[in-house]
Amino acid sequence: MKRKKQSFTQKTFVMAIMAVFLFATFGCKEKAQKKEEVEVATEMESTPDFQISLAQWSLHKTFFGVESMDWGAFRKALDESPDDLLKGRDPMDFPQMAAEYGVNSIELVNTFYFSKADDMAYWTEFKKKCDAAGVSVGLIMCDALGNLGDANPDNQLAAVENHYKWVDIAKFLGAHSIRVNAAGEGTADEVAKNAVVGLSSLGKYGASKGINIIVENHGGHSSNGEWLSGVMGQVAMDNVGTLPDFGNFCIERGPDGCLNEYDRYKGMKELMSYAKGVSAKSHEFDEAGNEVNTDFLKMMKIAKESGFKGYVGIEYEGTKLSEDEGIKATKALLEKVIAQL
Repeated sequence: MKRKKQSFTQKTFVMAIMAVFLFATFGCKEKAQKKEEVEVATEMESTPDFQISLAQWSLHKTFFGVESMDWGAFRKALDESPDDLLKGRDPMDFPQMAAEYGVNSIELVNTFYFSKADDMAYWTEFKKKCDAAGVSVGLIMCDALGNLGDANPDNQLAAVENHYKWVDIAKFLGAHSIRVNAAGEGTADEVAKNAVVGLSSLGKYGASKGINIIVENHGGHSSNGEWLSGVMGQVAMDNVGTLPDFGNFCIERGPDGCLNEYDRYKGMKELMSYAKGVSAKSHEFDEAGNEVNTDFLKMMKIAKESGFKGYVGIEYEGTKLSEDEGIKATKALLEKVIAQL
């Protein structure tokens, strides 16, 4: 009897120890899981609908080292000796420069890196610079690669394929999009038809890499919001969208300025349905810090009402303030209006 009682006591003790161990183990796991769920929920709640990025074109004078551009000579040099155009700050410094403005996402412009399209060693170093600065690449703005809306099939194919390497670079850098132009010669209907073909073709390549192909209202027919939204509707691909720009709604320019300007607020509403980014174009500010050409609060309300959530890029192109001052003024204005939404 004594042996049985001793055995029973030992079993009871062992079972009690195991129960305590299991309770502690699963209790800790449950607490850890709940803590993780709370942290994820908190992170989701704390992520704002709108964040601010910096478009590299805001610093084009800084990188090119000139106050004004001869665009004819610029285009020629871009094809023949693109590095000769860079007479200012090294574009490799852009990630750190952006971080100093208090932004954590940048929008590159391919013309600052035209000779680096096949230089993956360069982009590996650039990525290290981004990581060191705590900055990510959101998108790459692509120009001077041919017209996606070209009526000549061979020229259009060349333009599509010229964008491939920038899609690849965007993928390598962790960007979500490349910005392209839906340009071409002809009537609005003719260019639209051709642009649908070019964008659809490039869109397929972008989809294979997980990269969006986004079109900015960037002069000509593309600055007509109804036209560009119509093109998007015909392309009808999830990864082909728009980059609505607050200020680029001039359809036709003359020697003294814009001859035919589309209503920017109407255009913004039309383009936001397909938006995968927003470009906050600024030129001049009044004494209260408001942009004199565009009602930023009205624009951001349009963006919010569309359901868009993501980065809004600072793109200062003015002359009355320095690039540094203009970037800071645009950022301050965006922060002010976002807080009012």
